[in-house]
Amino acid sequence: MHEEIKIKTDYITLGQFIKLLNILESGGMVKSYIQEQGVIVNGEVDHRRGRKLYQNDVVEIEDIGSYIVKKED
Repeated sequence: MHEEIKIKTDYITLGQFIKLLNILESGGMVKSYIQEQGVIVNGEVDHRRGRKLYQNDVVEIEDIGSYIVKKED
């Protein structure tokens, strides 16, 4: 089951999304984590922190969790 993460805008970048989750301490850590480890977005590994995430995109972070993007009403 994916944890729902609500956003107020039409999209959010992958880097901003991970910062929003508050699982890493700084933006620099987010940047290096994405570049080195990668994150699974909709079943594909992605290393771009500028990747745009839209409603219903699924983000999986190894050993941390699985999240789905939802837009606030």
